[in-house]
Amino acid sequence: MKNRLRFSWLPCALALLAGCADMPRVRDDAQWAASLPPSQEAAVAADGSIYHDAQNMELFADPRAHRVGDILTVVLVESTQASKKATTSTSKTDQADIGAPTLLGKAITAGGRSATFGLDGKRSFDGAGSSSQSNQLTGQITVTVAQRLSNGNLMVRGEKWLTINQGQELVRISGIVRPQDIGQDNVVPSTRVADARISYTGRGTLADANTRGWLSRFFNSKWMPF
Repeated sequence: MKNRLRFSWLPCALALLAGCADMPRVRDDAQWAASLPPSQEAAVAADGSIYHDAQNMELFADPRAHRVGDILTVVLVESTQASKKATTSTSKTDQADIGAPTLLGKAITAGGRSATFGLDGKRSFDGAGSSSQSNQLTGQITVTVAQRLSNGNLMVRGEKWLTINQGQELVRISGIVRPQDIGQDNVVPSTRVADARISYTGRGTLADANTRGWLSRFFNSKWMPF
């Protein structure tokens, strides 16, 4: 009886593992939070000089982001479309006729019939497959320069949380931007972001309603033996 109870829990445990493996996780990672600037030191005593290193007086500098901590806006203009179609057809036909053997000039017969025989074979295969996928993401998100590389490129990252009614929407992006690609309005399109990682997810009532249950995920997972 104990063995039966022990093995009866095995399918349930596998179902739970398969269900948890496919559940999306959205976490508030600390690395995405904007780093706080270091505490400002006391102002330097006035000594009659107009410019001080501790003060930021960029009268003729470019307003575009170029330092760690600067912010810029990324315009999401992602649009992808892919399609694939494959068709395979093969056919093969074999035919062979062998005459009746002869012995001493006479054809060998069996039951008064000629001993000739033949072989016929025919094989064919038809296969077809097609796949298509399209995605589109538009919008804007303001990010922060996290690191300035040795060649002058900027590593940026940022996220945006939107709480609407009973759900939350999250947009995240990270990548490398060339200063030359940043426009005069401090805006860069997402197509100009190298090594871009863009994610758009959500959680809440609406996200749960569009998610399959753990039992359904188990029957459609690799753990299902049938």
